[in-house]
Amino acid sequence: MFNLIMRGVTSWDTGRETMPIDRIFEYTEAHISSYFKQNNNLLLDQLIRFPCLFMQEGIRDELAYVGQINRARIVGKEVAFEYTLDSEVPPLKNSLIFANKMAFDMSSDFEFSRNHWAVKEIDLYRFLLRNVRPRRQRPVVFQIPEHENIEPTLASAMMPFDTSFNQVFDSISRASQEVGLRCRRADNIWEHAAIIQDVVSLIDRSRIVICDCTGRNPNVFYEAGIAHSLGREVIIITQNEHDIPFDLRHLRYIHYLNNSQGLDELVTVLKGRMQTILGH
Repeated sequence: MFNLIMRGVTSWDTGRETMPIDRIFEYTEAHISSYFKQNNNLLLDQLIRFPCLFMQEGIRDELAYVGQINRARIVGKEVAFEYTLDSEVPPLKNSLIFANKMAFDMSSDFEFSRNHWAVKEIDLYRFLLRNVRPRRQRPVVFQIPEHENIEPTLASAMMPFDTSFNQVFDSISRASQEVGLRCRRADNIWEHAAIIQDVVSLIDRSRIVICDCTGRNPNVFYEAGIAHSLGREVIIITQNEHDIPFDLRHLRYIHYLNNSQGLDELVTVLKGRMQTILGH
């Protein structure tokens, strides 16, 4: 079993909340709620033994959290409770829960838009094990956040730190803008003491990563490997097809010429590839 507490707008970061007594056991099967009543009194100590899904009303990008109710008591016509969130479980989007509402025993759409405290005869952690990605292994050379935070309108360009690539970057930026993205180049940001951290942070936040293999630059190869490892959409471009490393030659790449006509053609082809990735 698990508790499901639905509230209106709340950040779930206070550690304390309340729920009207008459909202407890809404959307709960009668035979379940009877377990936690004795002479019409709530058996709160038994109720809070189960894990809890803390939700905000809504069916889209609202975030829900898994945690535990540590203490609960009746105060007037409300139940005041203290809780902690499980840091080992990433936040869940309400859209995921809504798409799997039957698995959560939430058969009514109205349940997503009403303050209440329900009890579900479902193994919450079994669902999480099957449907929620586990915490990713942490690297030691650089740092990445515990959970992904991809910016849907961000693209990044990995290329040699050389002014001869400035016009190439301008073309990548133009293609990005025409599909609604903004493009950043790693050598244009200085957010951390170590430049590798800047590069990795940029890749990790990017919706699309463009890697220019021209000149067989080892930094670009390394960055392409990071982007692939993080599961990013990678577009490979090059001025010389022989610069594509052997391990990447099975992937599609864009060949371009570094002149006015070639860069215009790069914009066109790159724009088409981006639109395909973005589903435009």
